[in-house]
Amino acid sequence: MGDPEGTSSWLKSLNISDIFGWKDHGVYGALAAIVISILVPALFAALFFGKKKGKIRGVPVEVGGEAGYAVRNARKTELVEVPWQGVPTMAHLFEQSCNKYSHNQFLGTRKVIQKEFVTSSDGRKFEKLHLGDYEWESFGEVFARVSNFASGLLKLGHNVDSRVAIFSDTRAEWLIALQGCFRQNVTVVTIYASLGEDALIHSLNETEVSTLICDSKQLKKLDVIRSSLTSIENIIYFEDDNKEEDAFSGISSNWTISSFREVEKLGKESPFESSLPSKNAIAVIMYTSGSTGLPKGVMITHGNMIATTAAVMTVIPNLGSKDVYLAYLPLAHVFEMAAESVMLAAGVAIGYGSPLTMTDTSNKIKKGTKGDVTVLKPTLLTVVPAIIDRIRDGVVKTVDKKGGLVKNIFHFAYNRRLAAVKGSWLGAWGLEKLVWDTIVFKQIRTVLGGQLRFMLCGGAPLSGDSQRFINICMGAPVGQGYGLTETFAGAAFSEWDDLSVGRVGPPLPCCYMKLVSWEEGGYLTSDKPMPRGEIVVGGFSVTAGYFKNQEKTKEVFKVDEKGMRWFYTGDIGQFHPDGCLEIIDRKKDIVKLQHGEYISLGKVEAALSACDYVDNIMVYADPFHNYCVALVVGSYQSLEKWAQQVGIDYQDFPDLCSKPETVTEVLQSISKVAKSAKLEKTEIPAKIKLLPYPWTPESGLVTAALKIKREQLKTKFKDDLLKLYA
Repeated sequence: MGDPEGTSSWLKSLNISDIFGWKDHGVYGALAAIVISILVPALFAALFFGKKKGKIRGVPVEVGGEAGYAVRNARKTELVEVPWQGVPTMAHLFEQSCNKYSHNQFLGTRKVIQKEFVTSSDGRKFEKLHLGDYEWESFGEVFARVSNFASGLLKLGHNVDSRVAIFSDTRAEWLIALQGCFRQNVTVVTIYASLGEDALIHSLNETEVSTLICDSKQLKKLDVIRSSLTSIENIIYFEDDNKEEDAFSGISSNWTISSFREVEKLGKESPFESSLPSKNAIAVIMYTSGSTGLPKGVMITHGNMIATTAAVMTVIPNLGSKDVYLAYLPLAHVFEMAAESVMLAAGVAIGYGSPLTMTDTSNKIKKGTKGDVTVLKPTLLTVVPAIIDRIRDGVVKTVDKKGGLVKNIFHFAYNRRLAAVKGSWLGAWGLEKLVWDTIVFKQIRTVLGGQLRFMLCGGAPLSGDSQRFINICMGAPVGQGYGLTETFAGAAFSEWDDLSVGRVGPPLPCCYMKLVSWEEGGYLTSDKPMPRGEIVVGGFSVTAGYFKNQEKTKEVFKVDEKGMRWFYTGDIGQFHPDGCLEIIDRKKDIVKLQHGEYISLGKVEAALSACDYVDNIMVYADPFHNYCVALVVGSYQSLEKWAQQVGIDYQDFPDLCSKPETVTEVLQSISKVAKSAKLEKTEIPAKIKLLPYPWTPESGLVTAALKIKREQLKTKFKDDLLKLYA
């Protein structure tokens, strides 16, 4: 019986197969390690271990604007605006980095060696790729391509006063096109490759884009909506092996259609002088995948991008040209664009991959060939929490399947390391760590290439268990970030030596963060033991507002009496005594029930996601009732295993999810998790609708960062929600 339809989504591609190849000598070594791990700490604890004194990471500061509790980064008395003098914009930064690191490798791409299609038992076809090694271009070579593309864009007839849109998956040419536009002070509109037709038409028409850059596979999609696009004049497509540009052959169109290489050639033959922008120029109009209605275009200035880049560079330890970064998240998302901006500034090599080719067992990787992480061996990686959760679940299930001594050794080692991490900063990095890393965790780390030294996590809250797992099994600190498109990802970032969980660190040095009381929700800056309130971000990373949406801009962006710009996030947070922020709620997620009780949907969803049977969940509360319900995407592996254990017959996964006994089992398990998380009775779903198919960005039900789109889910499952309250 095959996987249910839809599990080929990019998240499901992160399968973890047999990662434990321990031989007999490995087992004996592990047994020896157990003895060492107990004796050595006892002998040396007095000398090397102990509680690290509390470090102050953020300090209160007096700022203008609405009254509240404001904090700045403890390491900087003044806000950071640029990484070094003379780089007011991303165009200046790109040019100077390319000069500084001219001969260093910069952008790497894997060529397709072989492509084939396999057919599953249910008749569906899946593409499988055999990819080669990374082929690299130096900083100097990339600068030449960027300059050529910038000139070619003008030679093609693009008006510099109009906008360019990029509608493509992440790849090296995406970044080259972006920087090429910047060299001619052209504003770039970014659009998710997974965006639906209505949102795509809205984004392109609203910004009056005249030149559209896309994957060749997007050409057919554009052809379908061609009559609805009012301003497009030029189409530039990235070449690939599919030859889908033939989709336009024979079609009468006023569009000029050119390949990316053709535009580069035009520019090389007819070079133009660069026209670098100012720091206040709009670099990017970034359309969010938003949870409600049509996407909003956030206007991001060059100064915003430079400020976040400068700030993050101070947080990642020893960042430099010896590092290698795997780029695979959508560049149309602020998290990935900010990360690649940092890598550019620090001279880091960027190897491009995709979620579907990331590991040796990813969906698009031909069996017996290597995934991106195995070939690239990155030292730096950005992830969203759903990816970490997927990796963690895969490792744990593999260990449990092994059973016996392997399972016992793993859990013993993990618990020893967990106790050390929780109990002592030095204990987290001491001699015992070296022993367990060598015997137990080294093999696990090959899942992510084996060289990972730092992980940047953002897009959604990361559970404490998953963060500890990465710290221990992958041996890497996790820099958990908090930011929004409206702050170009620049708000808070946890520091590498902070071993606490559930927090997002102090403010980045490019901004201040302030809590403003929200009396209606009961969150006050006067609360004890920690001040609480709505999170407001002010400083150089705060963007210029929403494109052609002054009403919404005025609602959430404010300028104080000192001229500082503030963004009201709608998130609720609290500041710990050391100046680190914890996100505890969101204003939009709070619903008042029939009898006056408040329920925080996001908080409940985060707690219930720990249930083994839950792949994804949306909690829904009707204010005219006194209980909540939930839509639950079932975990295929966990429910299939349960069904086999209890002897339930079923035809396929949708059939299993529809059975009353399955729904009862999941509901009971959710209730147990809720009680262990100390949720109130009104916060525990009284009824659920169990769904068999995952929510993916392609379905429009989750964002590119895998956060649920609440309004879209409510609309799609309106009838199911009504039945749950019937």
